[in-house]
Amino acid sequence: MLSAAPRPFTAEPQVVRLWNGFLNGRVLVGTVLLVLQGLSLTVHNRNAPLLWVICAVYLAFTLFARIAGRRTPPPPQVGWHWLPLIGLDIAVVCLLQLLQPSPMNYAPLLALPILMASALGTLLLAFATTASVTLLLLGWTGWAGRSGMTDLTQQYFQTALTCAGYFLMAYLTHQLAQRLQRERQLAQQNREAAHLQEQVNHLIIHHLDDGVLAIDREGLVHAANPAALLLLDCAAGLRLPFALSATVGNAPLAALVEQTFASGAELTADMDLVHAGRNPLGLHARTWLTSPLDTALPEAAQWCLVFLHDLREMQARLRTEKLAAMGRMSAAVAHEIRNPLAAISQANALLAEELGAPAQQRLSQMIANNAQRLARIAEEVLDIARVQQQLHGAEASALPLDEQVAAIWEEWSDQGPAIGAAGTASERTALVQLQAPQAMVAFDAEHLRRVLVNLLDNAQRFRSSAADGLQLHTGHAAAAPAAGAAPVWLQVWSDGPPLEASVQRHLFEPFFSSQSRSTGLGLYICRELCERYGARLGYQRLARSTARGSVEGNAFTLVFYPTAVLGTPAYRLDTIVV
Repeated sequence: MLSAAPRPFTAEPQVVRLWNGFLNGRVLVGTVLLVLQGLSLTVHNRNAPLLWVICAVYLAFTLFARIAGRRTPPPPQVGWHWLPLIGLDIAVVCLLQLLQPSPMNYAPLLALPILMASALGTLLLAFATTASVTLLLLGWTGWAGRSGMTDLTQQYFQTALTCAGYFLMAYLTHQLAQRLQRERQLAQQNREAAHLQEQVNHLIIHHLDDGVLAIDREGLVHAANPAALLLLDCAAGLRLPFALSATVGNAPLAALVEQTFASGAELTADMDLVHAGRNPLGLHARTWLTSPLDTALPEAAQWCLVFLHDLREMQARLRTEKLAAMGRMSAAVAHEIRNPLAAISQANALLAEELGAPAQQRLSQMIANNAQRLARIAEEVLDIARVQQQLHGAEASALPLDEQVAAIWEEWSDQGPAIGAAGTASERTALVQLQAPQAMVAFDAEHLRRVLVNLLDNAQRFRSSAADGLQLHTGHAAAAPAAGAAPVWLQVWSDGPPLEASVQRHLFEPFFSSQSRSTGLGLYICRELCERYGARLGYQRLARSTARGSVEGNAFTLVFYPTAVLGTPAYRLDTIVV
C-alpha cells in the first residue's frame, strides 16, 4: 500500500515576517564581522586572511539565504534542514573565536542561533541548540584553562552562568513565540467568525420582506436592505450613507427616530409616508437602540435600528388568519346542519307524495331545491377536511398522463349538457389535443380526476357556444439541454371573458368567489391537491388558435415536474386545521 505524501509545510504570515527578520539580522552580523576585520587591519595593523575568508563566506551564505528563502521558512521540527542555518552560525562563531589573534570575544553572537531556534522551532530544537552551545563553551573553557590562559574555576563558573542564561532565554523566547502565535490564531479565528457573522446578518437582512434601517444620531442611514429602500421610495443603487430627512415623505419616520434617541427607549408607531407620484404608504415602524461601547461617554457611537412593516401585508396576513378561522367555524357549522337538512329533505319528500295541488307541488319543489343547495354547500365546506384526510393516506403512483386525461374527459363529457353562467344549458364539447403519449406523472388517479373535473366545470360555465370554446391540451415544456427532462403540463382553456384584477389576486384563496352561489373552495382544493404531489397550478390569460382565429381566453395550467417524489408527505396541507 502506497503511503500518502507528506503535506508541504505552509507558514503563517507572522512566521514569515519573523523569519525575514532573522535573515536580515544574519546579513547584518556578517556585514559587521567584515567591518570589524577591516577596523582590526586599520587600527591594529593585524591581517588574518583566513578570518577574512570566513567572514566573506558567511556573508555570502546569509545573502543567498535571504534572497532564496525569504518566503519559505523551514519547518519547526528538528531536522537536517536547520544545519545550514543554526549549524553554520555556530561553526562561524567557533572558528572566529578559535582563530582570532586579538582578545576579542565572539561568544555573545551565539545568542543569534539560539533565538532563531527558540522563536521558529520547537522547544526540543531550542534546547538542543542551547545544549550544543553549552558544550562548545565548556570545551573552549577547558581548553583555555589547560593552556594556562585563564583561571579555570572562575571561567567555568562564568561559562555555566552564561549557559544557564542561554537556557532561560531559549525557554522564555519559545514560550513568548508560542503565546504570540496562539494570540494571532485566536485573533484570526475571531476575525473569520466576525466576517462570517457579518455575511450571515447581511444575507438575512438582505432577503427579509420587512425593511431594516440603521440610522445614527445625525439622521444618516448607514445600512438599508432592498425592502427598506423600496418602502422609502429610494433608488436600489443609492450610495450609503444618506440623510433620511432628505425626502419630504420620510419626515414622520425621521421624527420617530429623533424621539427614540431623545427618550432612549424603543418606540412603535403606525404612519403614512406620502411620496411624490405615489399613493400614501401605510407603515408599522419599530425602533431599537444599540448599546454604546462606552456608556461613560455622552457622545458614544449609537445607532437606531428601524424595522418597517407594510401595513397592507400585515392586513393580508390578518385576513388570511380570519379566513382560516372562518373556515374552521364554517366546517363546524356545516357538520351540524347536515342532519337537520337530511330530516327536512326526507320530510319534504314524504309530504310531496300527499300534495296534489300544483301550487303546493311548486312550494315543495322549492324546498327540495334549496335543501339540496344547502347540502351541497355543506359538502363543499367539509370537503377541505376530507381532502386533508385523503392526503394523509394517499400515495402517488406513476400515471400515464394522456391516457388518464382521456378517460376523465370521456367520463365528464358523457354527463350531458351543463348549466352555463347565464343559466342556459350548453353542450360539453371541446377541442382535445393530447401530445404527451409517453409522459408518466406522479399523482393519485382520483385526485387528478377531481382536479381536472373542477377545472372543466369552471371553464364550461364561462365558455362561449363555439365548439372549440373549450380546449384541453397536454404537452412537454421546453427545457435547456443541461436541465434534464422537460416538465409535463396539462392545460384547460376557455374563451370566457377576462378575470378582474381583484379576482385574480384572490383566485386560489379559500372562501373567495366572484359568484354569490359558490363557496370559493374548488380552486383552493385543486391547488392543495397539486402541491401535495409536487405539481403547480396557475392561471394566465392566453391566446389560442380557434376556427375564428386567435382568441384570448382563460388558461389554467397544471405543471408536473419530473423531479416529483412518489409518496412524499403532505407537509403543506398538514398545517390546515378544519
